[in-house]
Parts: sequence; C-alpha cells; structure tokens
Amino acid sequence: MPVTDAELADLFLKFSREKLVGQYWVRMQAAVGPLTEEQVWWRPNEASNSIGNLVLHLNGNVRQWLVDSFNGAEDGRDRPAEFAAVGGMTAGELLAKLGATIHEADKVLGRLTAKELMKPYTIQGYHTRGLEAVYQVVEHFGLHYGQITYIAKSVTGEDLGFYRELSKTGRLDKGGGSKP
Repeated sequence: MPVTDAELADLFLKFSREKLVGQYWVRMQAAVGPLTEEQVWWRPNEASNSIGNLVLHLNGNVRQWLVDSFNGAEDGRDRPAEFAAVGGMTAGELLAKLGATIHEADKVLGRLTAKELMKPYTIQGYHTRGLEAVYQVVEHFGLHYGQITYIAKSVTGEDLGFYRELSKTGRLDKGGGSKP
C-alpha cells in the first residue's frame, strides 16, 4: 500500500513532536528545575557553556528555526548574547522562557503540511527546506539536551533516572514504560 506525502509528513511531524516536546523537553525540565542559580550558571572553564547559556541558546534556536520561520515573523535573535550571559535568571525563569517557545513550536509542528515541509526557507543565512529546518531543531535540541543533563548530573552527583523502566539487561521491562 503506497504512502501519501501527507501521511509521511504526519509521521515525521508526530515523531518530531514526541522527541522534542514529549521526551527532551520533559526530561530537561526535570534535570534543570531543581538546580540552584549557581548550578545553572556554573562553567568548568571559560571555553565551556553553562546550563543557562545552553537553555538561552536552545530558546533562540527553536524560536528562529521553527517559530519565526514558519510563522513568517521577524528574526530578532541575538545569538552572541545567548553565550555571553553569565547569570541573572533562575532555573525556573530560564525554563519558563524556553517553555513558552516550546509551546509555540509544538503548535507549529501540529499544523505543518507536507507542502510547507518541502517549501524553501532562508534561516540564519542558510537555504533550507521546511523538513530540514524541523530536523535541524530536533537534532540540535537533542545534542544540547544531552550536554545539559550531563552538566546537571555533574553538579548534583545524582542519577536523573530517565531510564528506570529498562531492566538490568537494558531492555524494556515487560511491564511497559516509555521509549528511550
């Protein structure tokens, strides 16, 4: 049975939303939420970013590549400021800021069509298609989500418990659970 463009687009967008909103974002909130302001802005050295920088950076990236581009809005991103910040926001404030952007991105992903995924866009000076823009955001978010959780585990010394449902063999317990 052949698959239509619309069916393929729906599958891609559903999976993208599950990864971005249902997995990465949910887990990032759990990792960052309990941190102190000092832990959020800690850097091991000047060449490295803090969790605060990475959260600001993800906010800028998701807004620029998904929200503004697909909504035809003005690109007001100040990327250098994302990395120059050294404090001034708590974990809760950072998560609220990114949460608002994720909410808007989720709405965009929920309404995109196969035609919009094939449409050309120029984002951050790159010539791309909608499908590539969505993929870039999900992949980019996943990369920095991993860095953020690593830093959170480093500063707290605690296991975040994201894979409790896996058995000692590394396989999903027969009782069920979420996908890794």
